[in-house]
Amino acid sequence: MSSNGASVQQATPEEIQALADTVMTQIAAIYAQHTIEPNAVQQQMLASHVHAMALRSLTGEPLPEVEAELFEDISPETMQLAQQVVDLFGNLPREEAWLLSVHIEVARSN
Repeated sequence: MSSNGASVQQATPEEIQALADTVMTQIAAIYAQHTIEPNAVQQQMLASHVHAMALRSLTGEPLPEVEAELFEDISPETMQLAQQVVDLFGNLPREEAWLLSVHIEVARSN
């Protein structure tokens, strides 16, 4: 059980990395389609975040509470792309898209 009472499953580091790698490949295709070119630091930060998302997807570990108001300045297109990525996991809450949108918005500004 997590600290908020949610049931947390077990996942191996290999399972987590495999899911993260699969999603990163799909993100690369989405980025290419939208001509988004992250720099090396942005790519590393994105990979770290996607790995954490894979962990939460496989284990059921919840996110801490996130306030929607913090993401009001994110463009609708970026939020849509973030949701598209989150949907790849199939079981993560919309708050994941809010957090992921920051990575996409920053990369889009390159």
